[in-house]
Amino acid sequence: MSSTKLTINKNGSIKIEGDFEIVDGQGNVYGLEGRKALGLCRCGLSANKPFCDGSHRNSFEHEPAAFDLPPMKTN
Repeated sequence: MSSTKLTINKNGSIKIEGDFEIVDGQGNVYGLEGRKALGLCRCGLSANKPFCDGSHRNSFEHEPAAFDLPPMKTN
């Protein structure tokens, strides 16, 4: 089992827990101030993107259900 866990929350964020680092598109590291758990925005409404600030409440609906991806293509 890996040391990082992502949970897709119903009608909400992606919760990330464990040992992780988050970087932007240029590879710059976000200063997480020692946090071992936080929420990432899925709805696009957060004023603090990529982090969740709760703005999705009452305006974002998604019922997550795990499924298997198709096999990877190997060319």
